[in-house]
Amino acid sequence: MNGVHDMGGMHGFGPVRPEPDEPVFHAEWEARALALTLAMGALGAWNIDQSRHVRESLPPAEYLSSSYYRIWIRGLEDLIAGTGILDRDDLVARTGAELVAAFSRQGSYERPIDRPAAFSVGEQVRAKVISPRGHTRLPRYARGRLGRIVAVRGAHVFPDRHAGPLGEPGDERPEWLYTVDFAGTELWGPEADPRLTVSIEAWEPYLEAVAA
Repeated sequence: MNGVHDMGGMHGFGPVRPEPDEPVFHAEWEARALALTLAMGALGAWNIDQSRHVRESLPPAEYLSSSYYRIWIRGLEDLIAGTGILDRDDLVARTGAELVAAFSRQGSYERPIDRPAAFSVGEQVRAKVISPRGHTRLPRYARGRLGRIVAVRGAHVFPDRHAGPLGEPGDERPEWLYTVDFAGTELWGPEADPRLTVSIEAWEPYLEAVAA
């Protein structure tokens, strides 16, 4: 899905200014926002990719005017409402012990797969030009650009399929996952710093081979 959340390379947002000695949380409510999101996720009513998709589907003006954890809270509200857990006056919840047990069972997103990886370390690839209506983890700035495989990360749940409709478990069929390096000049043009390299984690369906 193309949306305002995918801001890599876009103009008009000003420079990124790292905060020296930045605290983990800037306010107590941010810690509560993280704790609530993790606890509610352990109910199993949605998966991680559905939750990402809901946050990224917030109205553009609201998304851009909200802080990081404000976006998490707004997304959580929509997840609760969209799955029917909240009926305005009542919240159907499990006990604390059940929440902890459910969260403990989530485990890894790595999965076995019955086919070899299509690409290997050192191979040049091109990120596909796609504009899906649903969820995707392929950033806009990388689409159509040449990169090189620097690591094969095993097979993992493919988020584009996993982020299905709320209330459904999601399709967990895995795809091979790679770390792909892109030169800054390939992404941003000849005026970019030639020393710059951008690495992304890209699933196999995002990539295509480049003819030798």
